[in-house]
Amino acid sequence: MLENTIGSFVKKVGRERKFTIVAIVTYVYGLLGIFVGYENNIALVPIAVVLSLAIGGDVLLGAAIAVGGISVGFGLAPFNPYTVGIGHRIAEMPLFSGWEYRLLIVFVLLTILVLFNIRYFKKILDNQENSLVREVDTTGLTLSKDISEYSMSHQDKSMLLVFLAGLGIMLWGVFTHGWYIKEIAAVFLGVGIVSGLVARMKPDEIAETFSKALEPSALAAIIIGLAQAIKVVMDQGGISDTIANALVANLENLPTMVAVVYMSITQSIINLFIPGGSGQALVTLPIMIPAGDMLGFTRQTTILAFQIGDGLTNIMTPTLGGLMAMLGLCRVPFGKWVRYIASFTGVAFLVSWVFLIISVLIGYGPI
Repeated sequence: MLENTIGSFVKKVGRERKFTIVAIVTYVYGLLGIFVGYENNIALVPIAVVLSLAIGGDVLLGAAIAVGGISVGFGLAPFNPYTVGIGHRIAEMPLFSGWEYRLLIVFVLLTILVLFNIRYFKKILDNQENSLVREVDTTGLTLSKDISEYSMSHQDKSMLLVFLAGLGIMLWGVFTHGWYIKEIAAVFLGVGIVSGLVARMKPDEIAETFSKALEPSALAAIIIGLAQAIKVVMDQGGISDTIANALVANLENLPTMVAVVYMSITQSIINLFIPGGSGQALVTLPIMIPAGDMLGFTRQTTILAFQIGDGLTNIMTPTLGGLMAMLGLCRVPFGKWVRYIASFTGVAFLVSWVFLIISVLIGYGPI
């Protein structure tokens, strides 16, 4: 169904508009990051990989579209409940106030990501040897026939409706009942079983398909477990709090413009040890907010510095389980991902710091 849907989509839009497809889909995944969340989108990531391969890209381009878009959208979301929401509560500010400025920042960064993705895509089209993931096995992700041969059968449409219905149920649960990983996993498990029945598969065929689909995620699951083990040791040993306090304590000795950038840098470092945004907020903001007050920052600027430092490093933090799971589904080795995304992350930080300095100059306030 996925193959026929993507094949029909590319056939309708036309391969000659492939750069437009990359741009639009990157923005779509950015919106999913803003409004749906991070881990909530894991199951949607492989769609971008299949689409990328269909228009002549590679699995890394698919990951850049999906994982990059979701990471930027979620990390700098104007309404992020885990960073901005908790930060505003700690700072005793109107919830999600100042969202317009944050929305402008996330749009600019998504546009930069689009330009990076298209530049890499052009390199691949010029010479396939320019692909950073030439050796990756794409079995099961590539289209099996020419674009002109694709169409959607009644069965495909029925399975697509099952998938969209499951997505709708997931969004309803996330927004109205606070569903998270376990509930979302149950929804997609149900979607998989019902889709198998619609496809007239036998129970053993459904089970075998599940097993094959999960194979690429096995290594990611092990890495997630190791990352969580490191996090538990650091939390229980009080190591994370010690590191956070040592980094933030230097703020008051720095010039104003340097201090606001240093705030975001410290959060980037802390993010390696406390990859959860809400956990970081509870540890560091009670220290950063009074320091920002003393330096003359508005509290909105302090929270923005915190969000930039936390959000942008999420795109390449090895201790972040959701990121490793997404890359596993895309079949992209972490080293290759860092090689591609590091330059974008550097540019994104520079642009974000400009916005951060402007926020100090304009007195970016609570409303």
